Amino acid sequence: MKNIRNFCIIAHIDHGKSTLADRLLEMTHTISERDFQEQVLDDMDLERERGITIKSHAIRMDYFFHGQDYVLNLIDTPGHVDFSYEVSRAIAACEGALLVIDATQGIQAQTISNLWLAIEHNLTIIPVLNKIDMANAMIEEVKDQIIDLLGCSREVIIEASAKMGYGIERILEDIVNKIPAPEGSEEAPLQALIFDSVFNSYRGIIAYFRIMNGTVRKGDHVKFVNTGWEYHADEIGVLRLRPEPREILKAGDVGYIISGIKSSKEVQVGDTITQVDRPCDKAIEGFKDVVPMVFAGIYPVDADDYEVLRDSIEKLRLNDASLSFEPESSAALGFGFRCGFLGLLHMEIVQERLDREFNMDVITTVPNVSYKVYTTKGEIVEVHNPSGLPIPTVIDHIEEPYITANIITRTEYVGAIMKLCIDKRGVLKNQVYLTTDRIELTVELPLGEIVFDFYDKLKSISKGYASFDYYISGHKPADLVKLDILLNGDSVDALSTLLHRDNAYEFGRKFCIKLKEYIPRQQYEVAIQAAIGAKIIARETVKAVRKDVTAKCYGGDITRKRKLLEKQKKGKKRMRQVGNVEIPQKAFLAVLKLDS
Repeated sequence: MKNIRNFCIIAHIDHGKSTLADRLLEMTHTISERDFQEQVLDDMDLERERGITIKSHAIRMDYFFHGQDYVLNLIDTPGHVDFSYEVSRAIAACEGALLVIDATQGIQAQTISNLWLAIEHNLTIIPVLNKIDMANAMIEEVKDQIIDLLGCSREVIIEASAKMGYGIERILEDIVNKIPAPEGSEEAPLQALIFDSVFNSYRGIIAYFRIMNGTVRKGDHVKFVNTGWEYHADEIGVLRLRPEPREILKAGDVGYIISGIKSSKEVQVGDTITQVDRPCDKAIEGFKDVVPMVFAGIYPVDADDYEVLRDSIEKLRLNDASLSFEPESSAALGFGFRCGFLGLLHMEIVQERLDREFNMDVITTVPNVSYKVYTTKGEIVEVHNPSGLPIPTVIDHIEEPYITANIITRTEYVGAIMKLCIDKRGVLKNQVYLTTDRIELTVELPLGEIVFDFYDKLKSISKGYASFDYYISGHKPADLVKLDILLNGDSVDALSTLLHRDNAYEFGRKFCIKLKEYIPRQQYEVAIQAAIGAKIIARETVKAVRKDVTAKCYGGDITRKRKLLEKQKKGKKRMRQVGNVEIPQKAFLAVLKLDS
């Protein structure tokens, strides 16, 4: 056990984390030249296309150092704020972390928040300054930032270039010398932490775990503590590029277990595995329940696919524990699910994965956050969906969630960023100069205001230099109204939104204009209206496609033409009474692109 090292890599998005993982795998000969490709641990097509890590991956490397063989277990982590839950799981299974910082960009907000998470778990931190080969690298300046942040000496910081392979040898040496070996006893009862799981259509559910104490053998009778289910370990093994079966795994090891589990409800990330005949005293702690930030409805395009969609979401949840869902129905869209996401990127990725991995065509409704509604009877109702809002006469007041955001940026962009925050009803709480040209702003903002386009606007204002990280800080009373969208007088519940009264008129007008672009012309006129209660605040009209009924009149009295036009008008009116307006999927996502 003294020769095992378990570590993860912490870095902001696009700081070279996946490239560094590639170099470590090459240097330890874990991967053959034939199998090598860029971003080898990012095995999803979606990850490669976008150049981001979405899932944390685990892989085992063998490293020969000073006459001894060492086992290095790397658990790779994502860098985007929407996948911070993945990072917390990886950190819980490790003793050390490589803190990778881009020499061209310096320390970013997401790096700091993940670093505090690692320090809370008492992880040993190894600072790595990456991309030192770049022409615009600010090596000494960024080293000063790292020293301020960690309080370490300048010599401790490793200068590296993952792309060129420079400094990788020293990183491996520091992993062996500085990260402590796992603590735990091989003789104690089995205690293993599940940090991830995947669904395999042939083998059932495969759970990935890290053994804290004890030993597990192939064929052992094991129990999952939280769910109470018991299984036989049909196959156990270690995680190389492909799973590698073993007869026995001991304390400190990271591996997988296959036991023919068919139902996704039986495996929970953060659960503890123990033996039935010799159970451990208590489950492993240190896992927080994930709190969804953004809610949206997901509905099948074909109503008959409801059960297939349920299976698909359950299988996806195995691999993405931060996704939560519950059934709901909509008058416009039929039966579907109200899903909770960690952010807009997370929502986009889930929708994309449902399409690619499960071949599911889905419609996603307008995203919104959850509000607390206080009624006149003193009850508190949690509302995730505008259609769940009680009638106005029983509402005493509504509270909306607020976040505390940390924004790190260059000083020249401060004015524009402050204006953006104030426009979003934000309050500046604090500002700290990290260096002469870098500043950290602490802003309190309503979560509902950052759901749509805040992150994109922040990036474009700061030319990509501002970094953003946030946490929920509480709820505050707000003057919120329900904005309904009506098509020919009928409310479309899937397009309803809850928003601040000051923004409602502008939002309603823009939404109507955008919907006019997406809704195709019908045989009759379609009125698109935005309403607050009974008051219409905006209207656009989609003109009817008209047939020229007077074409056959070539002369004669004007009354002949008028008679034909009156007949057509009656037909159009009757058609509008019975006609349904088909709303395309693009229209539901139009709200996200209101300013584009």
